[in-house]
Amino acid sequence: MPQTPLHATHEALGATFTDFGGWTMPLKYNNELEEHRAVRSGVGIFDLSHMGEIDVMGPDAAAFLDYVLISSLSNLANGKAKYSMIVDEQGGILDDLITYRFGDYHYMVVPNAANTDVVWEAFQARKGDFDVELRNDSQTFALVAVQGPGSLEVLKQLLVDDPSDLPYYSGQWTTLAAGDTNVEVFVARTGYTGEDGFELFCVFEDAQAVWDAVIPHGTACGLAARDSLRLEASMPLYGHELTTDITPVEAGMGRAFAKKDADFVGKQALVDREPSVVIAGLTSSERRAAREGSEIFLPDSEDGETRIGVVTSGQPSPTLGHPVALAHIDPAHAEVGTEVEIDIRGRRYPFTIVETPFYKRKDA
Repeated sequence: MPQTPLHATHEALGATFTDFGGWTMPLKYNNELEEHRAVRSGVGIFDLSHMGEIDVMGPDAAAFLDYVLISSLSNLANGKAKYSMIVDEQGGILDDLITYRFGDYHYMVVPNAANTDVVWEAFQARKGDFDVELRNDSQTFALVAVQGPGSLEVLKQLLVDDPSDLPYYSGQWTTLAAGDTNVEVFVARTGYTGEDGFELFCVFEDAQAVWDAVIPHGTACGLAARDSLRLEASMPLYGHELTTDITPVEAGMGRAFAKKDADFVGKQALVDREPSVVIAGLTSSERRAAREGSEIFLPDSEDGETRIGVVTSGQPSPTLGHPVALAHIDPAHAEVGTEVEIDIRGRRYPFTIVETPFYKRKDA
């Protein structure tokens, strides 16, 4: 099982490890709640080197990505990023991913770790006559994320180019002062925590220098905190909210291709499709959290047995102090304010469908 270039550092920090996307990754270092709160109140540092990086280069790079992904990438400005999805011919979601445009003929696509091979194979299969070069740099690039309200001040001290004016979902190549070494990094103002934050891409050989430069300014955080943070921010996770069993229409991404003129894989299956489920948020005033797979019922039906959905992610919210959950819900019963019951180990508990995100930072 592959390890990130920072594995020995995580061992030295006492990390508990888990298999994630085929990689050995730090789940937590000590207390995942403390790591979660560090991101909400200060700065959290994540090793995300398991994420994929696929370069798309050449005269047809924009047209190729327009065909391969559901969004229009040809209108993406240089230095900007876009969240999108790749689907199969039936519209089933193969992955959700972020694409960065480095230049007129150069993009970098970042798929999820577990789906990097799937995305790479799909890109190769769809290359056809497009004049593009595809390069899988997933074993070449490392990624260190600096997340939290204090992240900007940290990186202002370390980067040659002040990131203050870097808009959300933008990125730039710059230099990081790492002790006696200057390291070339691509700094993206993106993230998966609901907080302001940055992601630093560098070659594997520079990962340790980047980590050593930023870690004195924050708390090392593992995947457990990353999951609770993204759930509070109502960000979907592939394999939970997103799967090949649903399409971008069910995932609320129909707007991505609503005005897209270019042909793309899965278009025929998606245009004019009505959603079979929607992704909805639920909360409860009780303490018991609903977990993935818990069934959701409409309590005021005649027999109380009208099943309207299933929980895809759920846990107690460290920030809000009550349970939160994301779920696939029948669109006919997904109105905000709807009272439901969730079966948790054979007992029904009251929940309410609410607006998402559950948590939103004050300056957003």
